[in-house]
Amino acid sequence: MLFPLLFSVFFLMFLVCHWQNIYAVAKLHKGNSFDTPQLGIRAQVQHLKAYASADALKNACIDPRFKYVTRGCAEYVEWLGQKENPAGKGWAAGADYGEKILAILKGILGTVGGVVSAPAETGSWYRVRKTWADAKLQKGAFMSLSNAKKCADENPGYSVFDESGKAVYTRVAAFKPYLVRVSIPDLNIRKGPGTDHAKTGKYTGIGTFTIVEEADGKGASKWGLLKSYQKNRNGWISLDFAERV
Repeated sequence: MLFPLLFSVFFLMFLVCHWQNIYAVAKLHKGNSFDTPQLGIRAQVQHLKAYASADALKNACIDPRFKYVTRGCAEYVEWLGQKENPAGKGWAAGADYGEKILAILKGILGTVGGVVSAPAETGSWYRVRKTWADAKLQKGAFMSLSNAKKCADENPGYSVFDESGKAVYTRVAAFKPYLVRVSIPDLNIRKGPGTDHAKTGKYTGIGTFTIVEEADGKGASKWGLLKSYQKNRNGWISLDFAERV
């Protein structure tokens, strides 16, 4: 039921920004007004895009405060709160602002007919740091573990920590191919990593070969995939009989 969901989301935005009084900050400072609800909502969307992305707008800018935003400073909902934003930017100064927005969204998803509710969140924050003790170099705090993992992936050397300080995710470095030297003429090439995989009927022969992947398997401490078999991943040798160059 996509339409009811979209209707609820836009109705919520309408209530939040109110097209007749958007950006009001106090009784003495009246907010900006727009001719139609559609234009008011467009201004709100443009303002959100200013925080989320540095991409150009699709339509003419009608948000009068668009120019005051540091573009792309809050790629995640959690970063809309200045206290959770690694650069101190964001929409609101109040603590846990992003968490409150996510709570509203979860409420919509749980009440709109025909929409399957997502699993309940624990309410925990995940922090992206080099070490738990190094809070000053924190890249961000997230309610979403997937968003926290993405942030860690974008920042080599960083891990995701839960609220107890336990590292729950560290990016594994990409495998780098390397050379090995085989000194026996009859090293079997197998179709998979292990002696439980069939032989291809071929041998490496004596020489130097490139290993593009490693794997555990029966019959050897480690198996290596030969570069010439990389496409179909069907040419493995026991690295116990190979010396790394």
